[in-house]
Amino acid sequence: MRDNRLPPVRDARDCPTGRIRRLHLIAAARVDALQPTSPQQVSDIVRVTVDDEVDTRTFRAIVADISDDVLP
Repeated sequence: MRDNRLPPVRDARDCPTGRIRRLHLIAAARVDALQPTSPQQVSDIVRVTVDDEVDTRTFRAIVADISDDVLP
């Protein structure tokens, strides 16, 4: 079975903003598909998506941005 994970970022000089933007879009699509009802559920989905590829501040920003879009 083929591994569906994105390849890890090799170096900080490799356009990390593009990688973060891509992870953010993937997380947003997953959250939209699953329709979570709480911030914790959004956080869990984002955590699985980014899988330790971003720092804590970026992780929180992604969760906050997605939460604002999908939660009432």
